[in-house]
Amino acid sequence: MTSDETARSTAARTAQAAVWPGPHQNRTRHMHLMPEALARSHMADLTREAESQRIARQLALAQRLRRRSQRLHRRAERASHRARRAMARALMQ
Repeated sequence: MTSDETARSTAARTAQAAVWPGPHQNRTRHMHLMPEALARSHMADLTREAESQRIARQLALAQRLRRRSQRLHRRAERASHRARRAMARALMQ
């Protein structure tokens, strides 16, 4: 092998290493990206928790409004019943 062939072979390997990083470079890049992945995972967890709490608040509000509606409906029925009784008494006299 001549020095010219050796130089071309070395240049080819260097170019290939630039295109295809070795396992050490991948591991290093992976280690540098771990905090970002952890932060992304943490933010996803917080988002899921916030969404769950939002749904729970909506459900609690819906239940509260349903109970209030039922209570007001019963109150209106009692008032209507009292009015009918009062009307019947007035007509009977």
